[in-house]
Amino acid sequence: MTHILVTGGAGFIGSHLCDYLIKKGNDVICMDNLFTGRKESIEHLLRTKSLEFIEHDIIEPFFLGHIEQIYNLACPASPIQYQVNAIRTIKANTIGVINVLGLAKKHHARILQASTSEVYGDPLEHPQKESYRGNVNTISRRACYDEGKRVAETLYFDYHRQHGVDIRIARIFNTYGSRMALDDGRVVSNFIVQALRGEDITLYGSGEQTRSFCYVDDLIEGLYKMMEQTEITGPLNLGNPEEYTIRQLALLIKKETKSVSRIVESPLPEDDPVKRKPDISNAKHFLGWDPKTPLLDGLRKTITYFRSVL
Repeated sequence: MTHILVTGGAGFIGSHLCDYLIKKGNDVICMDNLFTGRKESIEHLLRTKSLEFIEHDIIEPFFLGHIEQIYNLACPASPIQYQVNAIRTIKANTIGVINVLGLAKKHHARILQASTSEVYGDPLEHPQKESYRGNVNTISRRACYDEGKRVAETLYFDYHRQHGVDIRIARIFNTYGSRMALDDGRVVSNFIVQALRGEDITLYGSGEQTRSFCYVDDLIEGLYKMMEQTEITGPLNLGNPEEYTIRQLALLIKKETKSVSRIVESPLPEDDPVKRKPDISNAKHFLGWDPKTPLLDGLRKTITYFRSVL
């Protein structure tokens, strides 16, 4: 049994991670300020002795007892969410990250940072390898998240070099699945909710920009394998390398929901990436990890979930 802290543990990915870790026989402390996370997502785990919930924002200092591993997922992840309070998003990725790294240093705990494909910005390299340094606009509305995650990676490596903290960094590409919020603002949840409600399905731009979509169960397995291995610190890409245009995604969701919704175009947001696809060669080599869920299968499961909550 390992004693594990999951920050952002009541969020979409965090709640699935808490599930997975407890099934593996671990004791988990789930910490979340419930800004975007929801206690309902971990309610079934609160009835067990294996999970303790602490409502707290990592921006504020905190102290815990014995911890052996930390997964840091504490940060709003969709543009709508992280732009609500851009300064607080930056603080989560600087002050908050310093706080969790300080905890890892104190307890000699291994710590994994949930970084993001957004560190690549609007990439000029395709697909994106971990060696690619990115093309990020430092003063755009997205920069609070993009640059915040980039400086978080810097802090991790500085704590690793200066204090010997045992770090792991995973760069997460677009992920979807159950427990996404109705107003999440990410493309898969947006399209499914609009389709099920019979509302217009909103394409930003022409819809020819591409993304790669990883089902949450596959991602969680990748995060766990990244934490448990001892060969590399990262950064390591975790995502599904199958690439789709946003228009293809909209048409697929419209078909699977049997929706009467129209597909309409809206102006493209500032600095929205044109292409996004991970090179996962390193994940395959070091983790033996390769996402297994085809997009259609994952979408059907996700659509079933959204039907149940609408």
